Amino acid sequence: MKKITVWILFLLIFFTYSLSAKEKFLSLKKNEVNVRYGPSLDNPIKYIYRKINLPVKQIDKKENWRRIIDLKNNSGWIHTSQLREKSNSIIVLKDKILFKKPSNFSKPIAKLELGRLLIIKKCENNWCKITTGNYSGWIKADNVWGSIK
Repeated sequence: MKKITVWILFLLIFFTYSLSAKEKFLSLKKNEVNVRYGPSLDNPIKYIYRKINLPVKQIDKKENWRRIIDLKNNSGWIHTSQLREKSNSIIVLKDKILFKKPSNFSKPIAKLELGRLLIIKKCENNWCKITTGNYSGWIKADNVWGSIK
């Protein structure tokens, strides 16, 4: 009985690690990226993203293909040539203030609305320096979708 319990525990840890190791944030390299029903050029196009730097979450992989899911829970397969291995962007999940420096007491620059795509320059101490449109500054790195690492 003790051997069975240890074996089950080992398998549980192994499968949990292997599943979580596959999940990571990526971002789109191009302005137009095809998402397919399966991991092959033979599979039909499910939809097309038209937003460079859009962050997507990898949930599976097969050879040179990545199964992704986006903020709205749309999923499909994208070829690795269309993806950045490290995400360089995030999406704001609630309205935020863009500050001149990484402090709540710094000068506010702009109000960023829910759904705004931000390009990350660097992050430190739960603050990220970002650019978006004509603005550049710092935001608190909470309530965002994407990776800040």
